[in-house]
Amino acid sequence: MNQVLSGTSGDLEALADFVARHPRLAVLTGAGISTASGIPDYRDDHGDWKRPPPMQHQVFMASHAARQRYWARALVGFRTLQEARPNAAHAALARLEALGHVSGVITQNVDGLHQRAGSRRVIDLHGRADMVRCMGCGARRMRHDLHAELAERNPHWLEAGARAGPDGDADLEADFSGFRVPDCTRCGDGIYKPDVVFFGDSVPRTTVEVAFTLQGESDALLVVGSSLMVFSGFRFARASAREGRPIACLNLGRTRADALYALKVNAPAEALASLCELLAGGAPRGINRRPA
Repeated sequence: MNQVLSGTSGDLEALADFVARHPRLAVLTGAGISTASGIPDYRDDHGDWKRPPPMQHQVFMASHAARQRYWARALVGFRTLQEARPNAAHAALARLEALGHVSGVITQNVDGLHQRAGSRRVIDLHGRADMVRCMGCGARRMRHDLHAELAERNPHWLEAGARAGPDGDADLEADFSGFRVPDCTRCGDGIYKPDVVFFGDSVPRTTVEVAFTLQGESDALLVVGSSLMVFSGFRFARASAREGRPIACLNLGRTRADALYALKVNAPAEALASLCELLAGGAPRGINRRPA
């Protein structure tokens, strides 16, 4: 790693210089870009778990009790995800795309906030939490519609209060054995699961291929708000390094790819707003101004 900077205005100028020198930039985002929208993240500044690891795919599929616990907690915690709005970092990435600095965004988040902020080319690596899918027949359903049915079947759970967790979870412990989970309305007995990649599951091959295509078309990679502790995101940093594409990072704390960066700025994702102003309002020192 060549440089680790602390997030001062001069450090952001160095990052602006990196972006301006690599006009076709792929951006890889993680949970850290959405914390300012009120969505908690999974890991601390050292990359360690802040809370128990999330639901495993195999456990969810094999255990009705696990699904009761998941959907009861989601009925409480998903409100935070539903009510979240894009923050300054999401808006800055959308603007950087409009200015011609960003080729596209590969996001590990499932909140849809990049699209709502105006980013046009977004690859949802782990899916979208606002949809559910039947694991039997493949039928899809809007998640708010399923939650309305869950609330109708389990009205007393609406009174439960708990701290929201990442991706629509909640820190709620109770007797979940009476929670009623509906089967698929199309095939009659299929299991509804959020249309996201749970831990222990694999990202669909077509999604990975599309993401690698974006990376291959780009001059460099910018990692924002991710520790990259999960391989599904880390693989893109590893591939960029292997292919000789420079990597920059804007993140608080340690990441799995720290040894691979040409430049790392230790700052929150919201610093993208200042970076955007540098690039939109005038050239950073040492580079020629590019037309908007």
